[in-house]
Amino acid sequence: MSTPEPPQPAVHACIGLGANLGQPVPMLRRAAAELAVLPGTRLQALSRFYRTPAWGRVDQPDFINAAALLQTRLEPLELLQHLLRIEREAGRDRGDGQRWGPRVLDLDLLLYAGREIDLPGLRVPHPHLHERAFALVPLAEIAAAEPFPGHGSVGDALRGLDAGGIEVLGEPPETQ
Repeated sequence: MSTPEPPQPAVHACIGLGANLGQPVPMLRRAAAELAVLPGTRLQALSRFYRTPAWGRVDQPDFINAAALLQTRLEPLELLQHLLRIEREAGRDRGDGQRWGPRVLDLDLLLYAGREIDLPGLRVPHPHLHERAFALVPLAEIAAAEPFPGHGSVGDALRGLDAGGIEVLGEPPETQ
């Protein structure tokens, strides 16, 4: 009889949340609640919500963005599959071919345990994170010291960006 594998140690994972179609604020609240109940995972912090201008394609409504800090035992690809499931259940269709277009929900795995990951369908740190104030501002609010490979920490990366045009919508919703 073999002994069961010990559980994986919990690590920090940083998730970017965004939406600009439908009702973005309730959608982000619902997505945060879904993150909080993922297996082997605890939502440690959720940032305030921010109104941010669209990035990439600017001919669309402003986004509402936030960031979540998770403590998780899920492996990166497993966590990504849960994020994609939450998006699909919210009505997101990633197969529509639109890059940087409007969306009902966007969940991005931004950072994972200070690691660099390059797998088909998953690159961590998120490839454009260092360029995106709309992701770094909420993330720095809850995880400024989190390691960001190639950039020091989240706070270090944010110091090099112009965060103009980002508007705080209010206090973070209750997370637990």
